[in-house]
Amino acid sequence: MIDAVFSPALFATSFTTVLVIQDPLGAVPVFLSLTSRQTPAERRRSARQATLVSFSVILAFAIFGRYILKFLGISVPALQVSGGLLLLLVALELLTDRTDESPDPEAVRANAALVPLGTPLLAGPGAIVAAMVAVESAPSPVAGWISVTTAIIATHAVIWATLRFSVGLHRFLGESAIRVLTRIFGLLLAAIAVQMIADGVLAYIAAVL
Repeated sequence: MIDAVFSPALFATSFTTVLVIQDPLGAVPVFLSLTSRQTPAERRRSARQATLVSFSVILAFAIFGRYILKFLGISVPALQVSGGLLLLLVALELLTDRTDESPDPEAVRANAALVPLGTPLLAGPGAIVAAMVAVESAPSPVAGWISVTTAIIATHAVIWATLRFSVGLHRFLGESAIRVLTRIFGLLLAAIAVQMIADGVLAYIAAVL
């Protein structure tokens, strides 16, 4: 009965995939750079705003992505394959030092918590597509929305905690440890992407046959 409204397996997969893609630890150096001139209170507010922006963007696409696909005539297997390719590119960026390209605080005129931190750094194309694919792969629409929404909430709770305590985390882990963890996340994401591509290809072949 519970599987009709909530899928633990889908929740676990969605949580892991979206968290790895968003890579909150990798975003810590960027966050500290963008908020370097802020007071502790302002930095806490920026962490909250960035988390809310990212959550809102990803949740909106997770909920309304189904209607976008129907309007454009895109099948779920096609979305899985394209999403897997996109996630593979994101994984390659994580494995090749994407975090070295930090925005210059002097060049940021608007609220850095909204752009570029909230989106596209956290709520980027990879996380958006992953959320849409997760909902579409659910056994039922209700189970997909509830499971993925819960996973998105849990993911952003981790993101908020990471940004909120970013100063302490950076001091505790150090730059080298953050780089190593980012590489590990990239490797895991690459495996997830390959599996997603394989599932999409098999589903497409099954639909044709």
